[in-house]
Amino acid sequence: MSIHFTVSGLTRNLIHSLGLDHERAPRHLTPEQNLLLECYLAGQIPESAWNDYVFEMPELEKHVTARQAAS
Repeated sequence: MSIHFTVSGLTRNLIHSLGLDHERAPRHLTPEQNLLLECYLAGQIPESAWNDYVFEMPELEKHVTARQAAS
């Protein structure tokens, strides 16, 4: 049995402000994605190539943002 419902913008903002939205949290990376992330952060991947990777795997950008926010 499953329940489906829509969430209004106000409710979504409330859920986000409480930190309960898992949708915005970065998903775990595969070992290959983690290696790409580490290489990019070390400056070993050019921006143009990185943009191609992010296009294919948008979760990479979320991890970069999270890392930069934590620093």
